[in-house]
Amino acid sequence: MEFVQNFPFMSIILSLFAGPVSTVLNGKWAKRLNLFVITAVGCMSAAVLAFELRTKQEYVYMMGHFPAPWGNEIRVGILEAAMALFFCIIMLLCVISGVLEREREIEEGKQNLYYVMVNLLLCSLLALIYTNDLFTAYVFVEINTISACGLIMIRQTGRTIEAATRYMIMSLLGSGLLLLGICFLYGLTGHLLMSNIKEQVAVLQASGEYHIPLLVAICLMSVGIAIKSALYPFHTWLPDAYGYSTLSSAAILSSLVSKGYIFLLIKIFYRVIGFDIIRDSKVINVLFVFGIAGMIMGSLSAIKENDIRRMIAYSSVAQIGYIYMGFGLGTTFGIIASIYHIVSHAATKSLLFVAASGLTDASGKNKLFAELTGSGYRNKLAGVAFTVGSLSMVGFPMFSGFISKLLFAQAAMENQHKMLITLIALAISTILNAVYFMKTVIRIYTPEKREVIQEKGFDDIAFWEQPVKSAALVCFIVLNVFLGLSSEPVIHLIQIGLSMFA
Repeated sequence: MEFVQNFPFMSIILSLFAGPVSTVLNGKWAKRLNLFVITAVGCMSAAVLAFELRTKQEYVYMMGHFPAPWGNEIRVGILEAAMALFFCIIMLLCVISGVLEREREIEEGKQNLYYVMVNLLLCSLLALIYTNDLFTAYVFVEINTISACGLIMIRQTGRTIEAATRYMIMSLLGSGLLLLGICFLYGLTGHLLMSNIKEQVAVLQASGEYHIPLLVAICLMSVGIAIKSALYPFHTWLPDAYGYSTLSSAAILSSLVSKGYIFLLIKIFYRVIGFDIIRDSKVINVLFVFGIAGMIMGSLSAIKENDIRRMIAYSSVAQIGYIYMGFGLGTTFGIIASIYHIVSHAATKSLLFVAASGLTDASGKNKLFAELTGSGYRNKLAGVAFTVGSLSMVGFPMFSGFISKLLFAQAAMENQHKMLITLIALAISTILNAVYFMKTVIRIYTPEKREVIQEKGFDDIAFWEQPVKSAALVCFIVLNVFLGLSSEPVIHLIQIGLSMFA
């Protein structure tokens, strides 16, 4: 075994132990430790990805060198390494972009606790990506839930506590259903290791035994993860959680937390049950229906909003719908489109939240559209960044969102029964996206009279006045354009990784 093959396990352990260590540090040193951990994990993930691209073979890492069921395993391939690296990049940009807001909004004595939650969240995301054990995945799902809840309520205001409570209730409901599904599978197969479960499920499927209990287990796990990832109509916790938390929290929650759950669902589809069995079940059709509904209803809710943060939050409901719609197509290309959209949405949604923060900074911290008039002129970089993110969400060529919608349309062509409704839903959703995003872009670039600006006390913000946030915005813009103009290598990477994944 080469030394680089230890990096996935070391990444999980490093981020796990960084959490407790941060509790005894002050806010400044906890922040430095957190940035070091994210950077170190990102570098290790890049090394693992390079190793996987060179060998083109996945491998299993046995902790303590004990095989299952006595030991635990992680499984590493191209897709896992690529997602780990991407998650680290997004998390690093989200954390550094919200430094000023955290210092202003979080009590000084509690700032180190924020980094405890971020470290544990990174640990749980890495574990969900790498683990080959279904119950271990459930344990880290709970760690992810608790960490995300802490990120929401760290501001200690009435709205954030209410949002955190609502998030916790819905997440625990989803976790309970997921655990029930795992218990059903364990009862049917006698295994918790994903590869062993898949072998036993194949035997049961071939013999025709326990068909109904197996279908129930698939339904429970799918619905549980759908609730946790805010698939419509289980999204009611999302607008407040994203709208009232700190900037970094909103960006991380929208970009990474739900994506970690969805990645686990893909692993369940391929490595636990088998995609052929999933495709033949009725569950895939249910996910398709709710995905289509989320694409439309999330966009309609976003149109009604007059708060820019909540509007972006409702947009996430629509984008989660896209991902589940891709699952519902029941084709390998549909899964590839969904995985690409996970990447595209993570890069774009973080960009939108950070850009919206820059616009509100230039508008006296007001998040209402009425006060954002002309803010694109008062904070030019934030205005450009928000425009780029909006065009990407609408599906404008050159940006990542266009590639996502193109891939979904191509995937729809492979399923004649669902092709027409998918293309119609894509068209309607794109029109609705254009309505609320372009409305906002027009608002921020509508000139405001100078005397009105002076009367309200709004100030212009140059990019050098907020150098860290400006650097993060530039990186997000570059990432978005890269995904839009150089999508072929990324899609090829996903294809190779998914073939190993299966």
